[in-house]
Amino acid sequence: MSRQDVLALLREQEGAFVSGEEISHRLGLSRAAIWKAVDALRRKGYTVEARTGRGYRLLDAPDVLTEPEIRRFLGETVRVGRTLVCLAEVDSTNLRARQLAAEGAADGTVVVADCQTAGRGRLGRSFQSPGGQGIYLTALLRPDLPPERLSPVTAMAGVAVCRAVERLCGVSPGLKWPNDPVLDGKKLCGILTELSLEGETARVQELVLGIGINVSQRPEDFTPEVREIATSLVQALGHAVSRPALAAEIIREVDRLCAALAAGETGPYLAEYRRRCVNLGRTVRLLRPDGGGETAETLDIDEEFGLVVRRPDGAVKTVRSGEVSVRGLYGYTE
Repeated sequence: MSRQDVLALLREQEGAFVSGEEISHRLGLSRAAIWKAVDALRRKGYTVEARTGRGYRLLDAPDVLTEPEIRRFLGETVRVGRTLVCLAEVDSTNLRARQLAAEGAADGTVVVADCQTAGRGRLGRSFQSPGGQGIYLTALLRPDLPPERLSPVTAMAGVAVCRAVERLCGVSPGLKWPNDPVLDGKKLCGILTELSLEGETARVQELVLGIGINVSQRPEDFTPEVREIATSLVQALGHAVSRPALAAEIIREVDRLCAALAAGETGPYLAEYRRRCVNLGRTVRLLRPDGGGETAETLDIDEEFGLVVRRPDGAVKTVRSGEVSVRGLYGYTE
């Protein structure tokens, strides 16, 4: 595609001018084709300066989740992100990843969308996914591991997102059990994993790991009920964050997560999860999907990322992410 070829050549110059003659020579394009490509880039939001006798130079790039923009930050990965499917809009990146899996998509394929029309979170809750304001991505994984080895994936993904945000933005999110990265007492990101097994053998067919992170939303961009519990990086930092750069950081961290999981090296993730967990040592409300619940004191995170709690009668038990939701802390009200 000549537009992307011209963009790549302009990027090589790092803000310096490149003559139309050189572009024509290197890419085999006519002057008219070059101008058409530059015009197309401008319509996509790129700021390209044209100066008589000097040529063209790239001054600025839009904050868009396209493959060229993500790849310029991504670099090489072992497994995750070698194939990127970037969409302007999708119903759900998890759903699209599962459709691609059924069509034979490669292990490590990542679906990235600017907007979701039917984003979902844990327990079937909706996840607001407006265009131009967040990152919504799903990694399609085909791990050669038994299902029981995959139980830590969601919690480890929470750690991965926190690492990516900390590296790029310089802030250190906490984790609200089981897997919500939080900043300033509010939810920053949602994570949803879905596992598919073969019927007869119970072998893993695929695992889709979905991540939705709020980047540039202002308080007024959230609905009133979500505004009370959610935040964004722009709200926390007070300045813009590059979505393609952050998407690349998250993809790299998911790649490292997969390598650690395959090698059985979950210990560092568990230690970091415990350090970041905002629930430990607190009294919280545990809510079951049926609406029932109880108050408990949180004690620890066990080796499988379960939440160890002490009930009012003194009994100690471990709860799992599919069993209860934690309320009463960091804006997550009943």
